[in-house]
This record gives sequence, structure tokens and C-alpha cells, in this order.
Amino acid sequence: MTVGFRVLPRTRAVSSDIAQRFSALPVANVSDSMSRMTAGGARLRPYHERGLRLVGPALTVKSRPGDNLMVHKAIDIAEPGDVIVVDAGGDLSNAIIGDIMTTMAKRREIAGFVINGAIRDVDDIREKAGMPVFAAGVTHRGPYKDGPGEINVPVAIDGMVVEPGDLIIGDGDGILCVPLAMAESILAAAEAKQAAEQREFSQIADGTYDRSWVDETLRKRGCEFASEGA
Repeated sequence: MTVGFRVLPRTRAVSSDIAQRFSALPVANVSDSMSRMTAGGARLRPYHERGLRLVGPALTVKSRPGDNLMVHKAIDIAEPGDVIVVDAGGDLSNAIIGDIMTTMAKRREIAGFVINGAIRDVDDIREKAGMPVFAAGVTHRGPYKDGPGEINVPVAIDGMVVEPGDLIIGDGDGILCVPLAMAESILAAAEAKQAAEQREFSQIADGTYDRSWVDETLRKRGCEFASEGA
């Protein structure tokens, strides 16, 4: 098989039950539960209707910058609920997807897109796509359809490695990949953090939230406090 033109099978994927539980958690809390070591980069921003959340197993595409031949193939073979993750090198010269491709993907019940590259038809995507689309930027210039490209190979976006079948989650704060092998342990930690935050909100509401840790931390750091009347 020729390197650069490969369509590989996906042999693993996060379960729908695990994905559904992650869908109730903010991406920020999951990120904190992963020691804040992983991120898809601040350039990957939502270009869809506000409030849509992205969650599902990754179907990965590695594409030549500005070319979407293998993205078309990925739409054809994706399973319902998949997230198509495209590493197009972060280049913003040519759009990788637009409203026609998102319409096709929606019909196939694909969960959404992560494009490390540009998109176009942004107004239509926001108004009628009905699915999350994250991208690095926008351009009106269309793509090429010549290849090369590969499907279901490991990709990396701003240091975030995505293996086929890993869990992808996204909200207004951005995109995060949860490795399949660690999904259950990260889920437990993130759910515990979410519960702790809800207790903090309750304490803030009833005036019992303890803020003494702020001054304690400052003292440990050697902070000097000016005396009153100085």
C-alpha cells in the first residue's frame, strides 16, 4: 500500500456509553483532570451555532494542506456519531470543508468536524449545519481534490496526538482528545471535579465559601502585606 494514499480500518473506538457521560462535562474540567497537559491549540475555534457540544470517537484524516480528497472519503465511511478529525497542517490558504460537505455529513449522522486548517461557508454552517465544526480559520478559497491523504492514522494538532477511536470532546472553550486507554479513569476524575465545583457554587450562593486559601498561598510565597494606614 502506497504511503500517502492509505485508507485504513479503525480497529478500536470509545464506547457510546462513555462518550455520553463525557457529554455532560465541561471540556475545562476534563482538561484539568488531565493535568492541563493536552490541548488542540487556541486556534481551533467553534464556527457553529452557539451551545452545540461535540463528543464522539475520532475518525482521523491526514491531508495535504489545502486538499480534501480524503475528507470526502472519510464522510463516506464514517459511522454515525463519529468525529472527523482532519490534520491539514494548519494551513489557511484553502478551505477543507464547507456547507455541502457538512450537509452530507449531517445526513450521515456524523457528530462533527475538527479541522486543523480552514473552512468556508461559515454563515451557512452556523445557521443550518446543525453540527459542531471547529477549525483553525476561514477562507473563501476552495480546496483541491487530488490527495495525498491517509485515513485512520495517528495525527497531531498543536502537540495533541489523536489516535483513531480516541474520544474527542469540544465546547466553547475548545477541543480536547481523551486517549481511549485512559477514558474511564479520566471520566471518573472529571466527574469528581464537576461534583466538587457544584459544591463550591452552592457555598458561594449561601455565603459559606472559604477563601482563606488565597492569603495562605500568598504568605507561603513570601508576599508582604502593607499595614493599614501605611
